[in-house]
Parts: sequence; C-alpha cells; structure tokens
Amino acid sequence: MKKTNLRNEVRESLADMSAALYRDQSFLVAKKVLQESSIIEAKTIGLTISNKPEVDTIHLIEALWQLGKIVAVPKCNPKTRTMEFYVIDSFAQLETVYMHLREPITDRCEFVDANEIDVLLVPGVVFDKSGYRIGYGGGYYDRYVLNYSGKVLSLIFDEQLREEVPREAHDCPVDVLLTPTKRIDCVAQREEYSVNG
Repeated sequence: MKKTNLRNEVRESLADMSAALYRDQSFLVAKKVLQESSIIEAKTIGLTISNKPEVDTIHLIEALWQLGKIVAVPKCNPKTRTMEFYVIDSFAQLETVYMHLREPITDRCEFVDANEIDVLLVPGVVFDKSGYRIGYGGGYYDRYVLNYSGKVLSLIFDEQLREEVPREAHDCPVDVLLTPTKRIDCVAQREEYSVNG
C-alpha cells in the first residue's frame, strides 16, 4: 500500500477514537514512557507538543518537569524543512503557528543542540515493528535524526502499527515503540530481520 493510502487509513481509524479512550490510552503510553530506563537516566528529552490524534504529550511533559527533566521542543522552518529544539519550562513559552502546531517562542527559550538531547520522542502516523515510520510528509525528523546519536522512541496507539511500511533510503527508523499494550524493541526486530530476512 502506498504511503498516502496508509497515512489516510490510519488517520481515519484514529479519528473514530472517543475522547475518553484517547485520554485513557495516552495515559497508558505516558506511564510506559516514564518507566523506560533511557528516560529515567536522561537529563534532556526532546519531543513535540502533540496535536490530536497523536498520543497526548501535554501531561507527559508536566510529569517530566515534575521529575526534574529538561524538556526541549522543536521549532520548524518550513522553507528549509529543518528544525531546531528549544528548552521550555512553561507552556506560556509556546505560540500557535501554521497547521495548528504549537512551537517555542525562540526569544523566550534557550536553544539546545542535538548532542545535548539524551532521548528524542519522534511523532508519526504509521509504524512497523522494525521502527520504520510514515510521518506527515515534511521529512523534518528524518533530517534531524541524521545528525542525532541518542535514543529515539515513538509513542503510538496500537491502531498506528502495521506489519510493514514502505521504506526509502533516507528513512531513519526509531529504536523503541511504546503503545498502550506493547513495548517493541525495534533494534532487535531489525537485527532479527537481517539475520532471517
């Protein structure tokens, strides 16, 4: 199935989720995130401010602040399709930009370099167990991850998981997938695939 068709299929499936189920499932994913050793050990965590139907990151960010973690969120540049991360310690440091995205107001925040981010939580629409993903079509994260050497996780609903997604040479898979019901070690899945595939 083509990327566009898969993206649309999953988005339709997520759109049917009730507000209560969305809240409960997001809570289960956030609980798993906070139990991850890479998150427990991390000082600085990079993640986006979620837009429904993505797994809710607002309550997760509040929990990370309570744990004393540094939270960095991306500012996208649509002209170059690149992004930079900035530290926030309050949602008041955000503004709503194009596509209803909430991003940091850069003159109120401190820039953080990729090598200072210990764990990066990458959004997307469709994923397979090997960690390959279909994003929103901008390629921002694929470009960013090329220069990033830390741990890469994705928080997803079970409806976003597929057996396989189309792959391109520039696609950068994630290391771990966390769903309300599963923890998938994508690195181990890729190693198994390369041995048996």
